[in-house]
Amino acid sequence: MSKLHHVVIVGAGFGGIQTAHHLKGANVRITLIDQHNYHLFQPLLYQAATALLAPSEIAWPIRHLLRKRKEITTLLAKVINIDKQNKKVILESRESIEYDTLVLATGARHAYFGHDEWAEHAPGLKVLEDATSIRQKILIAFEKAEAESDAKRRAALLCFVVVGGGPTGVELAGTIAELAHHTLNGEFRNIDTLQTRVILIEAAPRVLPSFEESLSAYALNALKNLSVEVELGKPVSDCNALGVVFGDKKLPSKTILWAAGVQASPAADWLDAETDHVNRVMVEPDLTLANHTEIFVIGDTATIKDQHGKQVPGIAPAAKQQGQYVAKNIKARLKGKIPSKPFRYKHYGDLATIGKRAAVFDIGWLKARGRIAWWLWGIAHIYFLIGVRNRIVVAMHWLWIYFKGDRGARLITQVDTQAPSKKENI
Repeated sequence: MSKLHHVVIVGAGFGGIQTAHHLKGANVRITLIDQHNYHLFQPLLYQAATALLAPSEIAWPIRHLLRKRKEITTLLAKVINIDKQNKKVILESRESIEYDTLVLATGARHAYFGHDEWAEHAPGLKVLEDATSIRQKILIAFEKAEAESDAKRRAALLCFVVVGGGPTGVELAGTIAELAHHTLNGEFRNIDTLQTRVILIEAAPRVLPSFEESLSAYALNALKNLSVEVELGKPVSDCNALGVVFGDKKLPSKTILWAAGVQASPAADWLDAETDHVNRVMVEPDLTLANHTEIFVIGDTATIKDQHGKQVPGIAPAAKQQGQYVAKNIKARLKGKIPSKPFRYKHYGDLATIGKRAAVFDIGWLKARGRIAWWLWGIAHIYFLIGVRNRIVVAMHWLWIYFKGDRGARLITQVDTQAPSKKENI
């Protein structure tokens, strides 16, 4: 076994990949562990879920990304615990992995506010499998509606509910509305997709609550212009096979999508660490675990405040900045130096798109809305994609959809041909 300092990175998201990238040239060997074999560009996951992009255009094999890094070993495995005393990562299906330095970048999962039973009826969007499953669910709903003779059951099939008015919820609602009212218009014979209802439910008094109020108001109007029905100030109290309950309303729906909340991975449980209200690990200013300077926790797995006393948001730029910081910190330690500055987060702004011609763009010194914001949003996302080919392909897809409205990624690969149950009550 090599005597080199062993860095184990758990999670190949933005934080984990960035850490590995910036450790290039360090005198270490690295083991990168993830339960998926791909790195996902999560900000565009909703577009794979709504047939705008193919999954292969927003995800890349980890081994291919790191193929030239001979010091990195990639493992497809699931972590189930951490042995802090013996410095070991415990895996589900094989022997444990010893580490000298551990970086936990395990991301977040869906949070149903104590109602995990809702997950079966209201799937969320976090990994590629979620996107393909949701895309299938959306497209099959139209197909089943085409074959349904009962008006009430057909209406429930053509009713799409998005729970949560943050960027993901707004983006999902807007693009589903465009899919139904534009892309699919005229393709069916027994249903009119213009009659499709898309309802966005948000417990807060406005959509995009993290944006300034004028941009939030613009987003609300943009959603309404796309015929999205927006219900504000009404928390969901139940999700089931028949539909959703919010406020004093019961809404029959066969497609409910969850974009209302997240909680951190089980990393805090592995570490027996102090956490915040969504199970994120409370870390030191240098992103280490208290009393364990050899363990770094970053990205959505960690909670830390910035230099202004505000919570560092769980977004891709924050995770990337933390990954870069941790790599720099590890390099300094190996040289016998101790970085003097704690982690400092730089906020680059907030972006959200509402359909194919509207967006809100806020980077502090520049605020934009409408088409110009959509173009700025698109340029920013294309820039951060991996590889020239992917940038070109995604840009061409967006331009085609922008001018023609057609979506090519509308294949249903597993068809449930069973007719809707006549015993079902709507």
